[in-house]
Amino acid sequence: MATLKPRTLSGFMELLPAPQVQMERMMEILRKTYSLYGFTPLDTPIIESSEVLLAKGGGETEKQIYRFQKGDSDLSLRFDLTVPLAKYVAIHYGELSFPFRRYQIGKVYRGERAQRGRFREFYQADIDIIGDGKLDILNEAEIPAIIYKTFSTLGLRRFQIRVNNRKILNGFYAMQGLSERAGDIMRTVDKLDKIGAEKVGVLLTEDCGLSAEQAAEILKFIAITGANAEVLSALEGYRGRNEIFDAGLDELTAVTRYLAAFGVPEENFAVDLTIARGLDYYTGTVYETTMLDHPEIGSICSGGRYDNLAEYYIDKQLPGVGISIGLTRLFYVLGEQGMLNDALNTAPADVLVLPMTQDLGPAIAAATALREQGIRTQIYGEQKKFKAKMSYADKLGIPYVIFLGEDEIAAGKCSVKTLATGEQVTLTVEEAAAKIRAGLQSGGTVIVEK
Repeated sequence: MATLKPRTLSGFMELLPAPQVQMERMMEILRKTYSLYGFTPLDTPIIESSEVLLAKGGGETEKQIYRFQKGDSDLSLRFDLTVPLAKYVAIHYGELSFPFRRYQIGKVYRGERAQRGRFREFYQADIDIIGDGKLDILNEAEIPAIIYKTFSTLGLRRFQIRVNNRKILNGFYAMQGLSERAGDIMRTVDKLDKIGAEKVGVLLTEDCGLSAEQAAEILKFIAITGANAEVLSALEGYRGRNEIFDAGLDELTAVTRYLAAFGVPEENFAVDLTIARGLDYYTGTVYETTMLDHPEIGSICSGGRYDNLAEYYIDKQLPGVGISIGLTRLFYVLGEQGMLNDALNTAPADVLVLPMTQDLGPAIAAATALREQGIRTQIYGEQKKFKAKMSYADKLGIPYVIFLGEDEIAAGKCSVKTLATGEQVTLTVEEAAAKIRAGLQSGGTVIVEK
């Protein structure tokens, strides 16, 4: 019988054990951080009715979606975590307490062309706060604090959360008599980091139909930079000319004011008038987070405020604010940049117990006692030579090995070897547990900046 050559589909990531542990550690930190801010975990089905997923319309989404027929059912794989959230809130509206705060880390699927750093199956990590009718500006101010806490805990220091408000942009374009073209203009301006101001100016005139004077005025506006207080002060010069602009400026000022109380250093937060986010449903504060020393990576976390999450599923006004991290892509580019911490302990166990006698009872009892102390313990029962057993521990990076021979069993003790140093001592199981616990090092954070 001919064997079939195994292969992984293009655009789908499979990790070896050590990097998988690094990925799991990142997810663990995200879950713990989100929980600190009162978010509840949520899981939704990977497969949904195509009618539900595509309620907002087709376009690019319909081209990229994985869609299939099962019997009479028209089904699709979810392409993000926001649409399933909208469906969930609509179904369970009467059972939820608002504001509803949820986090979700799950796989999504997009049938786009696979390329370096872009995947067809990938993890997203989302948080959203959903209000019933109203949602206070405090929630929009808290989001940057959560972003800051998350990436700081992962190990990043040199990152910046860039914030703007879509009302400021909409109000500004209304002042210029460009409201009907505001969406096209914002999508064009959103390309500023990628193509530069000169090319954006050309696109504004050629693709958006603006005059040279209008394009120049827009480029002048989005070029307002400086410390947060300086940018807000410059924006005050436009106050009184448009109500929407004034409302957005009030909101942006409030978000900035609250951030100090949330403990976000100013060097990690910047008001940036070029941030618009490409999606039209953002209506208030918008966020993009970038690594200062690696701008080529692009945004590692983005999102914003929207007015009505579930308008296609329920006749209720459900405003919200949320952010998303493309976790698989982030993990990939961090690995490419050499920023994943190789010193992180990725071993599946803290100690390997090696029985040295025919009677396995003492080894099993020792392993059980160590596990009860919270120490991850594996028993090696294979009938191999001693060198092969030690090689097994070394290849997996298990930091400690315990030997249980006749002498140790007779004395009610065990021999503990630290593989990093070669040190070997004879201790009781309780003393061994204390030694291992004291010596275990996490290796620091998941990410190390270079």
